[in-house]
Amino acid sequence: MSEYSYAVLFEPAEEGGFVVTCPALPGLVTEGDTLAEARAMAQDAIRAYLESLRKDRQPMPVERVPLLEEIHVLLPETA
Repeated sequence: MSEYSYAVLFEPAEEGGFVVTCPALPGLVTEGDTLAEARAMAQDAIRAYLESLRKDRQPMPVERVPLLEEIHVLLPETA
């Protein structure tokens, strides 16, 4: 067995629950009604993504740890 780890983003969905993406795996998107469900769905989606790559004899993506930074932007007041 090989173990892979990837950073994922959990974004609150407007209708409730969470949308999950993985920057290292383009196109991977899943969701869950709760954070726990979203985590489980992410794990299943990542496993399926990697199995598909392996089946097609594609290399496994290397995780690049994303940098999370808050950017502040000022806008002029409207008249």
